[in-house]
Amino acid sequence: MDAEFSRPVAVGRIPVRGMETVIEASDDECRRLAKRLGIPALRNLSCRYRLAPGRDGEVLAEGWLTAHVTQECVVSLEPFEDVLAESFTVRCIPSERFREDDEIDPFSVDEVPYERDSIDLGELATEELSLALDPYPHKPGSAIPEEFMAVEEGEPEETVRRQPFSALAELKKKQN
Repeated sequence: MDAEFSRPVAVGRIPVRGMETVIEASDDECRRLAKRLGIPALRNLSCRYRLAPGRDGEVLAEGWLTAHVTQECVVSLEPFEDVLAESFTVRCIPSERFREDDEIDPFSVDEVPYERDSIDLGELATEELSLALDPYPHKPGSAIPEEFMAVEEGEPEETVRRQPFSALAELKKKQN
């Protein structure tokens, strides 16, 4: 299968002083990416990169990504529009030298492997977009209906934490 959004850049063509480039997804690419990412729609995906070559084929990629997304609210199930703007930095490493460490330093730059002397900036932007998407999107102004908010007897309402499946238990009680 072809990549939904592929923009390869040959590592050997990146000047020693570095380079900047901008990539944009077409309408068709956005439709295919929305399907891949499991969201209703994606528009205006673009990413500006600053690429700086390092030693032994490494490339430092700084990116600034923007996109208009349609997501489905986890509370109301209604679609809503959102704008994402993210910046990121990754170090691209030739795949033969890439190794995944068991210990991850949360303060280090993420490292990603690349194959055959080219980095796919489109795939890199897609991976960063997937990380930027809220896994539990809420439409602005949406709230859980009061009838699904369970309060334990004897405890003040503001200190009660919502327990998983408590709404289902309340519905079951109402049915019996």
